[in-house]
Amino acid sequence: MDTQNTPTHIRLWHRDFWFLSIASMLLTMSVYIQLLTILNVSLPSVSFLAYGIGLYAFGPFVNKLVQLHQRKHVCMAACVSLVLLILVYWQILVFLPKWTVVVMAFLLGAFFGQAQMILMSTLVIDISESFMRTEANYAANWFSRLALALGPILFYTNLFNLSHYQHYFWYSIGCGIAALVLLSVVRIPFKAPDEGVTTVSLDRFFLPSGKWLFANLVLVTAIIGLLFTLPLSVLFFVMLLLGFIVAVIAEKFVFADADLKSEAITGLILIGMALLMMTGSTLPVVEYVAPAFIGLGTGIIGSRFLLFFIKLSRHCQRGTSQSTFFLAWESGIAVGMFFGCRLMGADTGTPMLYCCLALTVISLLFYNFFVHSWYVNNKNR
Repeated sequence: MDTQNTPTHIRLWHRDFWFLSIASMLLTMSVYIQLLTILNVSLPSVSFLAYGIGLYAFGPFVNKLVQLHQRKHVCMAACVSLVLLILVYWQILVFLPKWTVVVMAFLLGAFFGQAQMILMSTLVIDISESFMRTEANYAANWFSRLALALGPILFYTNLFNLSHYQHYFWYSIGCGIAALVLLSVVRIPFKAPDEGVTTVSLDRFFLPSGKWLFANLVLVTAIIGLLFTLPLSVLFFVMLLLGFIVAVIAEKFVFADADLKSEAITGLILIGMALLMMTGSTLPVVEYVAPAFIGLGTGIIGSRFLLFFIKLSRHCQRGTSQSTFFLAWESGIAVGMFFGCRLMGADTGTPMLYCCLALTVISLLFYNFFVHSWYVNNKNR
């Protein structure tokens, strides 16, 4: 009989775990600020497509890189490259032909993908005891998930009354530098390289056995990507953040002993309810309740799917499962933002919401009638 195995509490790990988790959150916030900035420049749809492709650029080489070099230094090199990319773009490339934003978006995805895959699939696992790694993966990914709300909150809230140009630049650079500082003081234990490491590999990159779960998660996060292309307010993301916080509490007290299927189904129903409220009601309370429901639904789905990826992996594939989850999550965001700009545009809110509703229904049917039974029959843990 399968059990939930959802960590129901977060232990106070040593300092390095918290530093890595916060660094991951800050790095993600920096990237999301840039993604929202791309909405306001030339060629946004092509840029989001380039970003999504860039996420996979270094993935096949990640295992070779962390075997040949100190893994923390490889992660830091990707972070430094990302910060320099933002610096160069906003200081130089923004004044060059408009297609340069497409190149910038591709490299943004490439450096972000490399940094996050190494951070989540290698560094967090390296500093955790074997019996605590599932709990560590669970908690560390929650920090990155919070960035989905925290990054846009920084983007839409000008705390220091800067001009728009300075606003996008300094907030993103600041988050990236803060992530670098935290990474620099983390102590990673030495690991001897494996023998026979190939240059191109799926290790720490993609888990083929999780392909249907991957597709299902892309559909879910594409809903969030579509919503990101709408003209949203700070309140929306504040309530989204509140929904994430409620999701953490709900997993501890509501879903700890619930049926295995309940989290994904409940999450998709909550997202569907939120979208129905946004399309069919003008009551002021909708501005508060709908984004909170979306955060709650997305949060519990993300946690459940993350643990499913872990259970689908074989021995020594835990890191690969983490990278696959990250790629599915970010790919969905990129795909949603691509179609949001390409097909509808930011000024057609109601058709966009109907598309989100359609994706929610497809995701629910796909999970309920295929993915869940497929997972139960193919899990390895």
